[in-house]
Amino acid sequence: MSADVSSLAAWRASAQDFVCEGRTLKFWTDGAESAPALLLIHGFPTSSWDWRRVWSALAARYRVIAMDMLGFGLSDKPLAEYLLTKQADDYEALLAHLGVNEAHVLAHDYGDTVAQELLARTNEGSAKAAFRSFVFLNGGLIPGEHRPRLIQTLLASPFGFLVTRLMSERSFSKSFREVFGPDSQPSAQDLAEDWSLIAENAGNLRMHQLIDYMRQRILNYDRWVGALKEARVPLRLIDGALDPVSGEHLYKAYMETVPDADGVLLPTVGHYPQLEDAAAVLAGFFEFHQMHFPKPADGSEAHG
Repeated sequence: MSADVSSLAAWRASAQDFVCEGRTLKFWTDGAESAPALLLIHGFPTSSWDWRRVWSALAARYRVIAMDMLGFGLSDKPLAEYLLTKQADDYEALLAHLGVNEAHVLAHDYGDTVAQELLARTNEGSAKAAFRSFVFLNGGLIPGEHRPRLIQTLLASPFGFLVTRLMSERSFSKSFREVFGPDSQPSAQDLAEDWSLIAENAGNLRMHQLIDYMRQRILNYDRWVGALKEARVPLRLIDGALDPVSGEHLYKAYMETVPDADGVLLPTVGHYPQLEDAAAVLAGFFEFHQMHFPKPADGSEAHG
């Protein structure tokens, strides 16, 4: 079943089930099965619906695969310890389920760190699929450059479980707007849809558990930042400069930290470049792929 991004209702209806260790994860696919696979990994606290504005253009060239991670979107949201390494396991299991042996990655925010774990596995030869390239959007790639918002700090505190119970659609919308650029703000419909997906299956009451990713990033600093430094496959960062969490300051740190770093800084957008300036993200993504995986005369993608 191909994903339908024409509306959130259509997106919900086109979701497929993947049962992994007794928990149901929702996923979507689109594009020709013969095309190169592209795994899209979403961020916190939202879902794969974040990819809607780049989805069709990507599906025209790739076999696009997205999944709402455990605790997010339409997937199960149990009382659990949410480990980034386990999220990476689930993506590898999904690719195996779909018979995908190699894939490119486009990741955002929380998903960047999941992608860094997949990159670390690629570097050490333990990945269960061949990950050919990684493109990162705004996220905590270098933990010391991650500047959490007040709500994130509160969620990560010992009182986080209380904060989740006080959070409402109104308070979410206010804090969410703050990470977007002034000229690319989400609409009222965007905010309502995102909140509905967060609150699905009482997911708003899991946010203090999901926020543990900030602690995990620090604990695994050497592994996940080291993965960037030791990468043997092409990497690119496409970063919205006006993001107060991981904007231009993160871009500069990334360019200084990663050997032969490749980055694109988008000067007018914030934390969600794929929603705020989809055309610029697509241009940066396609340029990167054309540079490293040029298409031969027959139109297929070269792998080598």
